[in-house]
Amino acid sequence: QVHLVESGGGLVQPGGSLRLSCAAPETIFTLYNMGWYRQVPGKQRELVAGFVSGGSTKYADSVKGRFTISRDSAKNTAYLQMNNLKPEDTAVYYCNAEKFDPLLAKTLTYWGQGTQVTVSS
Repeated sequence: QVHLVESGGGLVQPGGSLRLSCAAPETIFTLYNMGWYRQVPGKQRELVAGFVSGGSTKYADSVKGRFTISRDSAKNTAYLQMNNLKPEDTAVYYCNAEKFDPLLAKTLTYWGQGTQVTVSS
């Protein structure tokens, strides 16, 4: 059983900041690409930010310039720094670890339990 442990969600006013953390087992953190998704009721889960093979990052257009994904290898932890938050950023945020396994010919994916982020005045 793989556990991705998230923390850092909460209630913040528009324009405020939050930092989400995701602690992963060392093997997962080392071998998988870490990322963050979010989901609101009635909608599909969407990618917010993530690392891709080679260490590059990708972001949803709606968060570019406001959110930053980072990782600390010493702590096996990925972060999502969220600045200038907007009400439309309100969602449950999920940590994700993913890699393509060529032997199995499929993508292996693990999810955190989710953390609520609410942006409201």
